[in-house]
Amino acid sequence: MQQKYLYTTMLLALLTGCSQSVSDYNNETPVLKLSEFFQGESKAWGVLHNWQGKQSVRFSAELCGSWQENNGNLYELFHFSDGRVEQRHWQLQQAADGTVTGTAGDVVGKATGQLAGNALYWQYTLRIPYNGDTLDVKVKDWMYLIDNENLINRSTLHKFGLNVGELTLSIQQQNKNADCAALQEKIVQLVRTQAE
Repeated sequence: MQQKYLYTTMLLALLTGCSQSVSDYNNETPVLKLSEFFQGESKAWGVLHNWQGKQSVRFSAELCGSWQENNGNLYELFHFSDGRVEQRHWQLQQAADGTVTGTAGDVVGKATGQLAGNALYWQYTLRIPYNGDTLDVKVKDWMYLIDNENLINRSTLHKFGLNVGELTLSIQQQNKNADCAALQEKIVQLVRTQAE
């Protein structure tokens, strides 16, 4: 009887220990401030794994952000190992309590998140190209600031409540004082080419 109780207790501890809350990171430093980390130019490198854990595609990205008080624009240009090039323009708002909201062209509705300490938990529905059509997947992002120039992002992708992929991304700040005009122009050219 005691052994059965012990196994049950261990199982419950494992199950409850698997989840995390953004408040777990309240005291972690350095503190992640989006208007500081995503200001100016950054570079990113990542790998996408399918539901079996197998690497499906690699990518690098150019990022540039600009902020006015608590409102930010973040431009992203992705170069995938299969030859695809994609872009995203986030419009972000950060409230005094650490709540973050955002919109982007390939995001359905509004993204929502919460900052705490060195972390951001962020979730949204992403519309992705799939077999000549589109597919909506739920994305759950965990971002962790490692130091003032480096951030790790771990994302899980879900469809019908099932995990269909996982993404690991490293972002490194390059030039805080950079203007975003050059990257914006690259994105405009890409959109124009894709529309032809």
